[in-house]
Amino acid sequence: MKRIFFCFLVAALVSGIIACATPGRLSFIPGTYRGTALGYGAGLTVEVSVDSGRILEVRVVEHTETIDLPLVALAFERIPQAIVSGQTLAVDRVAGATFTSFAITQAATDALMQSGVNMTALQQQRRARGAARRANVNITTDVVVIGAGGAGLSAAMSARQNGARVIVLEKMPMAGGNTVLVGESFNSVNPELQSQHPMNPAHHAAIQALINAPPYSAFETELQETVRGQLADHVAQNRPGLFDSVEWHMLQTYVGGDRVGKPEFIRIMAEEVVNTRHWMTENGMQWSTDPNIHIRIFTVAGGLWPRANRPAMPLGTGFIDMGVRYIQRHSDQITLKLDTRATELIVQGGRVTGVRATGPNTNYTITATRGVILATGGFGANREMRERYNKHWPSLLHAHTTNHPGAVGDGIVMAERVGANLIDMEWIQLLHAGDPRTGTLTGVLSADPAEHLMVNNNGYRFVDENARRDDMVSALLQQPDSMMWMVVDSRVFPDPHNTRTVFGATVMELIEADRAYSAATIEELAVMMGVPPENLRRSVDEFNAGVAAGVDRFGRRAWRDRIDQPPFYASLRVPTIHHTMGGVQIDTQTRVINTQGQVIPGLFAAGEVAGGLHGANRLGGNALADIHVFGRIAGASAAGNR
Repeated sequence: MKRIFFCFLVAALVSGIIACATPGRLSFIPGTYRGTALGYGAGLTVEVSVDSGRILEVRVVEHTETIDLPLVALAFERIPQAIVSGQTLAVDRVAGATFTSFAITQAATDALMQSGVNMTALQQQRRARGAARRANVNITTDVVVIGAGGAGLSAAMSARQNGARVIVLEKMPMAGGNTVLVGESFNSVNPELQSQHPMNPAHHAAIQALINAPPYSAFETELQETVRGQLADHVAQNRPGLFDSVEWHMLQTYVGGDRVGKPEFIRIMAEEVVNTRHWMTENGMQWSTDPNIHIRIFTVAGGLWPRANRPAMPLGTGFIDMGVRYIQRHSDQITLKLDTRATELIVQGGRVTGVRATGPNTNYTITATRGVILATGGFGANREMRERYNKHWPSLLHAHTTNHPGAVGDGIVMAERVGANLIDMEWIQLLHAGDPRTGTLTGVLSADPAEHLMVNNNGYRFVDENARRDDMVSALLQQPDSMMWMVVDSRVFPDPHNTRTVFGATVMELIEADRAYSAATIEELAVMMGVPPENLRRSVDEFNAGVAAGVDRFGRRAWRDRIDQPPFYASLRVPTIHHTMGGVQIDTQTRVINTQGQVIPGLFAAGEVAGGLHGANRLGGNALADIHVFGRIAGASAAGNR
């Protein structure tokens, strides 16, 4: 069966999806019935078998969903199981695969309408007779990690390597969090790959602009002087390829965050990310060696510099695969509990000593003799919370988000209840490349700004495609309907049926899903986009002239190829909430700080749940560096906290 790209990618949340056994009687005409519904891509067909009194089986027999994406596969498993187990159509959907969940339920409804059953009774939620009581279980371990995204899994690995027994609690039905959605961009200086990357005058100009700018602080002055000397050595020694250094990464991160980020955290991330990348490789992380990929190190949107390392596996699945496989290899010392939500931090004598959590049919009280690590992510999917803290954007209450549905800030809330101080909460990052219907990154043709141009609904360029993310979004909000088009050519998709974006789709899958358009000429593409052909032609010609000259009126500094090789492709994009820079205040050992500026004993935090690193704007590709560097530090700190 043909598969298309599923828009929600791999977020995770299933809440109470298995309905309980029915106490009443249903009556069917025995047989097997087929029903259809519209899935995310196209038609979806379900086959339902019944006897005179029960639903015996529900099977999806035809579809165009992408079942190799975990949440879609989970919907295919859980929805039919819930219908049969509960003998009801009133089953909860798999959040993150909402359209697929709804389609399966609707197709089953269509099938069962042919069976003669009382549909009103079948669509009622049913409860079990004498529902089982929840068990209360007490557990003692050394370290508890709350959250099984990239930060949590790195923390668990590191804690175990530092001699601790670890329990990881994940409220979702699978590990991954936002990490699994990120799209392959791991910022790390990598001389081996960067030596193969051309350096052009625009790169030199970008460096000169920062090292010669009036410094804001002694930290900036120090970085400017160091980078100035490093660049001079790079040029004098005629080193091949692109210049980069730890200090240049630090300087871009600091200035790119409006100098709000704390220098001590910026220094740790940039200095430790190279060692952390090697540590990840030693523990099973695989990086791309595919010769068919345009380039193995690239500039992700808003990343400002080609230092994004590309994993071998699509999306962020490689990072999660590394952590889960590590846990499987060391299951005698690390336990991963899925579908288990931490609800409360336990405090005794001023120290965090454990966690209360709820799992399927079980209440847990878990004592952590060394420490508890918060790795619960940010609050991008919490409408009320982001509206409460937002100070810099128009209302975000009804905005879409790229975040998985579990990113609701519950770790921040738990920490605040035990006195943690919160910092930088007002800094909420929007991304310019959201899907108009969902806000996810479905349909992004290229994550590398060197490969695409962006035009508004009038066909005009309006911003440097390699600008900071907040600058691109601010410019986009001023465009007609706050919408834009991303345009690429066949260089990005040399094989339209097999070349995949960093988000896992081929361009043909996107076209079939009505997420992209294709045409043999720019003018024909413009007609499909609904923009004036002469305007789009003028924008493309101007763009191509800039590539040839290395000069751009918007100050673009990410160049690779002209856009002149048909066929041409375009997809429509809108602003979407992407990252929350603020969170729990920590120190450089990831210990959580209270509102009086003191360490809360026994409590640690890493990843998006913690504030202080990114400042007012996060550089693209720095999130994966952040979560793995500080996750690793948190694991070591908690394990050593005897």
